[in-house]
Amino acid sequence: MRRFLPSSLTGQIALLVALALFVAQAINFGLIFRERQALRFNQVTAPAITRVVDAIERLRAGRTLVIPRLDRRGEGGPERRGGRIELVSANPIPTGLAPARDVEDGLRTALTDLGLPHGRIVTAVREVDPSDPRFAAYPRKRLERLTRIGAELLIAVEVPGEGWLTLSTGWQRGAQGIVWRLAAQTLIFYIIVLIPLLWVGRRITKPLKSLASAAREFRPGEEGQPVEERGPDDVRAVIAAYNGMGARVTAMLDEKDRMLGAIGHDLRTPLAALRVRIESVDDDADRARMAEIIDEMNRMLDDILSLARLGRSSEPVTDVDLAALVDAVVEDFRDIGATVTLEDSPRIRARMRPALMRRAVRNLIENAVKYAGGAEVRLNTPPGSVAIEVCDRGPGIPQDKLDAVFDPFTRLETSRNRDTGGIGLGLSLARAIVREAGGSILLANRDGGGLIATITLPR
Repeated sequence: MRRFLPSSLTGQIALLVALALFVAQAINFGLIFRERQALRFNQVTAPAITRVVDAIERLRAGRTLVIPRLDRRGEGGPERRGGRIELVSANPIPTGLAPARDVEDGLRTALTDLGLPHGRIVTAVREVDPSDPRFAAYPRKRLERLTRIGAELLIAVEVPGEGWLTLSTGWQRGAQGIVWRLAAQTLIFYIIVLIPLLWVGRRITKPLKSLASAAREFRPGEEGQPVEERGPDDVRAVIAAYNGMGARVTAMLDEKDRMLGAIGHDLRTPLAALRVRIESVDDDADRARMAEIIDEMNRMLDDILSLARLGRSSEPVTDVDLAALVDAVVEDFRDIGATVTLEDSPRIRARMRPALMRRAVRNLIENAVKYAGGAEVRLNTPPGSVAIEVCDRGPGIPQDKLDAVFDPFTRLETSRNRDTGGIGLGLSLARAIVREAGGSILLANRDGGGLIATITLPR
């Protein structure tokens, strides 16, 4: 159901107003229809009931009622007239006409309450056609009135032992005319209300769309023009607040980068001094162990600074041959004697920051080499994307820990011990790099043992 509803602010407001107008017009129609029914009862039904009741009472009292008395065929009988009400021997109303049930119920209730004997009550509504020969004997003014009203109400009441009292009177047409008038009014309301509403909605949503676009494209540290402040005052205030927030975020990130640069410099200086000092250690094993610890601290510092600065990279996005990039990383590992293989793949072009993506792939291969002794790398091209798979035959990762290993400084002691190295930042950094490139990274246990790390990037 929700997919058929408008998703824009303007569309939802227009739909809400349109529904409110429709409900208001429906209530208006109901009130007019009830008022019309009450008016028709007062002008038509009540006088007809009064005249029928008066005629029956005159007949019961034996008073002379000058009316024509006809036989079943409408012939013969002494003629006695008494206005528009007549007494006939049979029901004169033709079949096939629509009855007026409310008039029948009103007559029946009134005669019953007054204790007047009566039999069947029959009514019918007949359209008025001035060319019909039946209306030839009607007075001109009455015929004009009936034509203007549009229909004629025929009433026949059976009086036991006397015959049928009949009369006719004007009858307003049904509610069709009211419906068309209200429909025209509703259409006019829609035109008068919705067109200005759509214009106002566009005036509000257009700057909001610009603001949403600027928020999606916001990159801290990149030079960008502030969003133009336009639209109503409330929208202008939101845009101004966004522009101020962007400036504050950029200033804070600049300060963070300066602080990280100072921290990196201050930490690398004593590490370099330590590296020089350990050369004086006589024991080769101790000296190698200390050098390894210093190298690990340098790598840890590089990972921390890279993770903290991600999103503020000075490297531009370029069009890269991804197959060549992965091949270069694999060759680096082969040069140091690692068992890393790469399946042949065609040239695949993608836009990214090549140095960062090279580091993400290197981290995955390095993990595979550390924990499995080697890695198998391949490139796939699913529809609309490209996938880099790094597979190993190591111990794998418990199924419930596949997501947790991406958290910084996470260590799975059950499957990987401290002797294999690593400080828990390699996968975190790889995931951050891939996400910054608009892709995703997924770990899955391999059939037969091992792990498959998959980087998926948009083409």
